[in-house]
Amino acid sequence: MTPVIALVGRPNVGKSTLFNQMTRSRDALVADFPGLTRDRKYGEGTYEDQRFIVIDTGGLTGAEEGLDLEMARQSMQAVDEADIVLFLVDGRAGLTAGDEMIANHLRKSGKQAHLVVNKTDGQDPDVAAAEFYSLGFSSTFMVAASHNRGIRSMLELLLPSEEDRIAADSADRYPGIRIGIVGRPNVGKSTLVNRLLGEERVVVYDMPGTTRDSVYIPYERHDKQYTLIDTAGIRRRKNVSEVVEKFSIIKTLKAIEDAHVVILVIDAREGLVDQDLHLIGFVLDAGRSLVIAVNKWDGMDPEDRAKVKEQVKRRLDFLDYADKHYISALHGSGVGVLYESVDACYESAMAKWQTNRLTAILEDAISQHQPPMVRGRRIKLRYAHQGGSNPPVVVVHGNQTDALPGSYKRYLENTFRKVLKVTGSPIRFEFRSSENPFANKVDRKTPRQRVKQDNDLKAGRQVKKTRQKSTKR
Repeated sequence: MTPVIALVGRPNVGKSTLFNQMTRSRDALVADFPGLTRDRKYGEGTYEDQRFIVIDTGGLTGAEEGLDLEMARQSMQAVDEADIVLFLVDGRAGLTAGDEMIANHLRKSGKQAHLVVNKTDGQDPDVAAAEFYSLGFSSTFMVAASHNRGIRSMLELLLPSEEDRIAADSADRYPGIRIGIVGRPNVGKSTLVNRLLGEERVVVYDMPGTTRDSVYIPYERHDKQYTLIDTAGIRRRKNVSEVVEKFSIIKTLKAIEDAHVVILVIDAREGLVDQDLHLIGFVLDAGRSLVIAVNKWDGMDPEDRAKVKEQVKRRLDFLDYADKHYISALHGSGVGVLYESVDACYESAMAKWQTNRLTAILEDAISQHQPPMVRGRRIKLRYAHQGGSNPPVVVVHGNQTDALPGSYKRYLENTFRKVLKVTGSPIRFEFRSSENPFANKVDRKTPRQRVKQDNDLKAGRQVKKTRQKSTKR
């Protein structure tokens, strides 16, 4: 499962700087998502192939009143949502009463909290952290977020190792194919879940935002195991007012990460809107397979249906590999075929391919369309092998691969997708260049040896010319 990390601390201790370093951006990766208030940001980071979600909370003083008190409550609720809490303090300002009050709140929360002493650049880190040891945290990290120091070593200790992740996956309590149902509020997600299950398992009420949390529902269908994940809807920032709804966003993002296949539900009556595209973007960034379900198709006249289909075709042209279904979750029309797409997506996402097959596809693609010339030399692609699943990763080895244009990469992706019959799942390519074994070789010859070598080469060429003349005679 994807870990969630919350950053808390007083104002100006460097939470936003650390957030940007962890997400490798100048803003949240999901900054355009609805529900992102001024006092928090959500982002996604990756360390050693381990994905995680970061929450940047508002600054706390420990003695809030009025509006500040409400913001503090929201920040502490973000702590409740997190798996790991990083408590930031300012190594230059030293220990303050506010730090002590925040530390007391974190101890009462019972969460896994770690002390992070920031702004240790320009001073002895041990000296900067000395007075903070009195707060009693079992683990302390010294970092300089503005210079990106100490962050990688901190993440290495905080995030689970590959062995732990494999063990967690094997003991997964949500078996089979995990299907995430996502979409804006009131598009019919919970109705679709009930229809897929064939029973009333999720509360359905004709009011936006009924679902407040992600609900995991394991079940069997035709002797095959599935887990449906019903999520809270995400709406525009200006429409988000309830505190509980603001914190359901993190559940939706995490549900996407946890799913094998995501079904995005779109309201046919409202058409495709920007928030749908934002959700699609996060699904693709997470590398998850995608199925589009255009709901509330019943009762629409033919002219409106034609307009919606044209809009979906035009705006989702980049998703030509994803299945699109026009359904009525309320009446059940078109819902059954969703399972066919889900099964095909899962099969594609988890497929295993032999190296010789991938290399043969690469060679055929090159014979049909050669890579371009770069600096007078042809880019050479030698062989390919699989580098991972969900999403499938194809690693291509060759020379000058860093100069391969985007158009040729798309050509390879389309070729592999067509030959391998990949449905619904994105394919990620990694291009690696072989190192020149003579690139760093040092010429250790003396000047006299170099002159002798040049003379020998010249003499050899002269002998060759003389022999060629004698042969012609």
